[in-house]
Parts: sequence; C-alpha cells; structure tokens
Amino acid sequence: MPAQPLQFAYWVPNVSGGLVTSRIEQRTDWGYDYNRELAVLAENNGFDYALSQVRYMASYGAEYQHESTAFSLALLLATQRLKVIAAVHPGLWHPGVLAKFGATADHLSGGRFAVNVVSGWFKGEFTALGEPWLEHDERYRRAEEFIRALRQIWTEDHTELAGDFYRLRDFTLKPKPLTSAERPHPEIFQGGNSTAARAMAGRVSDWYFSNGKDFAGVTEQLTDVHRSAADAGRTPPKFGLNAFVVARDTEAEARATLREIIARADTEAVEGFGAAVRQAGRSTADGKGMWQDSTFEDLVQYNDGFRTGLIGTPEQIADRIVTYKRLGVDLFLLGFLHYHEEVAYFGSRVLPLVREREAALPDPDSAPTAPVPA
Repeated sequence: MPAQPLQFAYWVPNVSGGLVTSRIEQRTDWGYDYNRELAVLAENNGFDYALSQVRYMASYGAEYQHESTAFSLALLLATQRLKVIAAVHPGLWHPGVLAKFGATADHLSGGRFAVNVVSGWFKGEFTALGEPWLEHDERYRRAEEFIRALRQIWTEDHTELAGDFYRLRDFTLKPKPLTSAERPHPEIFQGGNSTAARAMAGRVSDWYFSNGKDFAGVTEQLTDVHRSAADAGRTPPKFGLNAFVVARDTEAEARATLREIIARADTEAVEGFGAAVRQAGRSTADGKGMWQDSTFEDLVQYNDGFRTGLIGTPEQIADRIVTYKRLGVDLFLLGFLHYHEEVAYFGSRVLPLVREREAALPDPDSAPTAPVPA
C-alpha cells in the first residue's frame, strides 16, 4: 500500500502570548476574529487539523485563555474541511459529559471533531478548582481510563464501567457521533513523552503527540509506542510531532529570527514554566517525564518546538520534514511567530516542496528504506 501523505496541524493561538514566551513582536492574536480568519486561511493552505490549547487560568505569559471545546466548535462552524482537536483534562471533565459535547460538535461539523486527552502539567489549575493533583503515573492511569470510557460511550449502545476513577451505569448516548469505515468515532489524540505516556498510547490512543524531538528522539519514542501496541495486540497509533517553524527566504534570516526570539525571552516566565513542568514530570517512575531534559532555550517554545529543527529555507525545511516521515512521523503540529503571514508562506512555499519530495519516495512495500541521516 502506498504511504499516506503527511498531514499538518497548527496550534490554535486561543491563549494570549503567542507560541513563544518572548518579548519579540508576534503578529498573532488570541481573539476569535483573528482565529476565525486563521482557520479559513489554514484549510486553504493545506492544513488538515487545528489543535485548540487548554489552560484554565493565567500562567507563564498566558494571561488570557479561551476555553478549548467552545473555541473548537466555533472554528469548526467557520470552516468547511478543517478538523479541529479540542484539548481536555481528565479530572476536570467527565468522559460522559465530554462524549455528549463531542457527539453534538461532530454532527454540527459534519464529522470533523476530535479530542486531545492531556493528563495535565499545571498543578495550580487543579488545586485552584478544588480538584486533587495526582502523581504523574496516576494521572496517566486516569487518562487511559478516560479514553476507554470515551470510546465505549461513542461506539456501544450501553456503557458499563466500574473503574478506579469513573463510574458509569447503563449509560446511553444518543445520537452517536458520525461514523465511517475509516473513522468509527471522533479521533482520540494523546500527548506526553514519559514511559507511562508511551505505553498508554500504544494501548488506547488513535494518535500520539510528541514534544519536539530530533531524529534519534523520534525513533526512540516510535519504538516504545509500537512495542506497547504490539503487546496490546493492536495497530500502533499514528505519530504526530510538535515543531515551531521559522521559514525564511534565506537560512541566515531564519537563524537570526530564532536568535532574536531566544535573546528576547521572558526569562521569569520561561523559568517559572520550567520549574512547574519539571515538578510535574519529576514523579515519573523512571525520571523520563516531559521537559526533563529541556534547556532554557528549548522552553522558550513551550513544547520544545525548536528541537525539531524546522528552521531555514523552504527547501531545508521540506527536506527535514520528509526525513521525519521516513522515520514514521504521520503529522506535524506546527507553531509560528506571525500566524497569518507564515501559514500562508508555509502553504505556498514549503508544502509544495514536501509533496514533491514525498512523491519521489520509494513505495514502502516494494523497496527498502534508505538510511536516514543522523
């Protein structure tokens, strides 16, 4: 079977402060009018998905936040083809309530709603809302139970669940979300870099989102997730990789922009975020939680987006993207400095080169894979 074309998503800037914690100018706005125009622009420039961020209160440069599920539905209704992924926290949502919202959003959008289940890194949001803050691996156990409940509610007539975190008694959801042979329910995405996250993704998720990684980091994660899926007797989830794109006409321009972003970083906000996320991941059983090896420079883009290395000319970025595809990446989740201008630039200058390079790749079922550069 020929390889599927790469897919592309963008981080929805529904949170103030942009996608880098820096005082550099960001011609990006967190308001709805800007985001409505951006969603239409993105779907007309080759983007398949948008991911709405979830924060419930001010933190680390994000003073204002629009709620992710409501914002996602608004973007779905403003577009024709774009699939929108709403990030949600187990512990702050009940799976039955989210399943109901998701079914309605799916009908209203013609089957374009998706969800990203995140275990949570910001302890202050949970404690401020009076919810318990679980240890790292317990948060992932809850998230896995949440996904199992969500899928059962969306696909079965009656749901019975006596779990450690959720109880459902003969629960029935009508109407169900829209379905097809390729999509039996709204797609379920999941993030996380830890051992617990990788194992969970292999067992239950449709998609696994990774923070920014180099080639070796992606290979390591793919190996772990595929092993977990094999142990569970299921097809591995598709793999999405976070990246921050700085595409310019020359490499010098792109590198200069990156240097300015880091030089003008909001030091207090970056260090505060770093302390919070390292605390959140420090309780992993093996010390492999998210952000545990992130440097100050990495954390200026708060999902390690610089580490993926999509910095340079359109040709350089396209080459690197297709190398990641050869490793097994299925989707790129992208952030930009000036969204409107740079999404259009990516669609017109970078994406055509990616498609050309994809077309030149050998059929994976008929030819061996060429060595991948280090």
